[in-house]
Amino acid sequence: MRYFSYITLLSFLLSATTGAATLCLEVRHLWEGKPISLSDDIFTTRAGEALQFTRLAYLLSEPSVTAVKNQRRLKKSDWVAYVDARNETSLLSLSDLPSGRYRQIEFFIGLDPKTDQSDPTEYGSSHPLNPLLNNLHWDPQGGYVYLALEGQETKGLGFSYHLGGTENRVRCRLPIEIDVSEESIVAIDFHLDRLFNQGKPWVTQQQTSTHSRDRDPVATLMAERLANVFTVREIRQKTRSNPTLTNNVSNFIGTPYAFRVKKGFPVPDLPADYPLTNERIALGSALFHDVRLSGNETISCASCHESAKAFSNTNQVSVGANGKAGKRNAMPLLNLAWKDSFFWDGRAKSLREQVLMPIKDHLEMDASIEEVAAGLSEDEAYLRLFDSAFGSPKVSEERIAVAIEQFILSLTSYDSKFDRARLGQETLTEKEQLGFELFMTEFDPRNGLRGADCFHCHSGPFFSTHQFQNNGLPSPGDTGLMGVTRSEADRGKFVTPSLRNVALTAPYMHDGRFETLEEVVEHYSSGIERSKTLDPNLSKHPGSGIPLTSADKTALVAFLKTLTDERFSNSLR
Repeated sequence: MRYFSYITLLSFLLSATTGAATLCLEVRHLWEGKPISLSDDIFTTRAGEALQFTRLAYLLSEPSVTAVKNQRRLKKSDWVAYVDARNETSLLSLSDLPSGRYRQIEFFIGLDPKTDQSDPTEYGSSHPLNPLLNNLHWDPQGGYVYLALEGQETKGLGFSYHLGGTENRVRCRLPIEIDVSEESIVAIDFHLDRLFNQGKPWVTQQQTSTHSRDRDPVATLMAERLANVFTVREIRQKTRSNPTLTNNVSNFIGTPYAFRVKKGFPVPDLPADYPLTNERIALGSALFHDVRLSGNETISCASCHESAKAFSNTNQVSVGANGKAGKRNAMPLLNLAWKDSFFWDGRAKSLREQVLMPIKDHLEMDASIEEVAAGLSEDEAYLRLFDSAFGSPKVSEERIAVAIEQFILSLTSYDSKFDRARLGQETLTEKEQLGFELFMTEFDPRNGLRGADCFHCHSGPFFSTHQFQNNGLPSPGDTGLMGVTRSEADRGKFVTPSLRNVALTAPYMHDGRFETLEEVVEHYSSGIERSKTLDPNLSKHPGSGIPLTSADKTALVAFLKTLTDERFSNSLR
């Protein structure tokens, strides 16, 4: 399913004689009639611009249908769908529609005012409005991005269009002829070329970005054109399939762990097969700090992830059990309950998978899991811990992974000066406040804005989108995400790290090249190396970075230091 997004738009519960019916939207994204592939294809506009798109994501809401018989319009006000042109979407439903024929379907790109300003932390991990799922929430000012479109003009100029604000909500109406007594699919096409193929060059005419501020002409023009991007391709019968049965058995043994965070954090997707327990976390902590998990029993997980340094260390790259240097800097281990991929290149898709990989890696702990398990099985204290955690003293690879996973999931950080200031319990200094404002403001001279534009990649309660981006670092020997996906479009992309406790986690970047925060800020001001895969939120600015003054740079560093949670620091840092 490379080009399609499926949304169960209308699930109609009809009478017993007619049974239940489902109406699905199948969304396809096109350029001049051909399916698009994000990051791979280059599209030429009628004005001669050559464009490459890296992101197209949006929110749909309030679907309605109009009856043929009485022209009555029936809608579902609390329905929302998230569409990402890269992925298949979740299935959502609308119930209680009378059977009959309908002639029009209508929906909005964007949200009603109340939903737009709702608390994003109230939505579950799979809800389309969960900010970690959609990466479409403006934090801390509130409100959602209705549509995000990013990419590059192949001459090197990036573009980043974020449409939002209720005045830019777009109504889309499509004619259909459908009988809802049948299970059907309405296949619709999103014509991306209709945004760009209307007159003058779009990107190169100083229209590289919009953040939908009041009376922004780019946002207004986008909203006008979006009203006509959808067309109906076909309506067809849905193929019935038998549901797949899954094993949802929960291995609940022990004392439930009270997973707590402050208001403002979204709901995490915690393991359902092994619910968090105090006993498993205690076992995981013991394993995390035990040198017997390395082949020569000289280092533990904690050797590279020190609690007093926010579970990072001061080495440029990790040093393994045999004294060999690793390839990358050790990442902090805080707030991983909200992540869905791990390592700088995202090669591990679960934390349970990730925790075993350093143990087996010859450059790191260089151990055999079988030998580790055999050794632990001879320790009476460990046998008691495994028995308390899992109901029997058996030591296995799975149980070792689950226990360490649970310990790391329990490591949360949310009590910094910045957090207390948001709650009115503390006050930022004038310099720290200026740094915060610069951090959260775009650099858009066209609209009189000269911020540092940090928030695009470092947003939300974790100060990270958890996405993979090329941030302009010369890295000829490390291709990053490309090493996992084998896609040239991912060259030089690494996961965006959280900035919580960033003052404790030097050195910085995937290879530890920067020793201080001042060096990091200077990189974004003057050290950006332009390339085909440079993130659009950086490449939209001409030159080698955002021109920041000395006062701006000092203020940004002062703000970053307010993100330190003192529970993870010591007197040496």
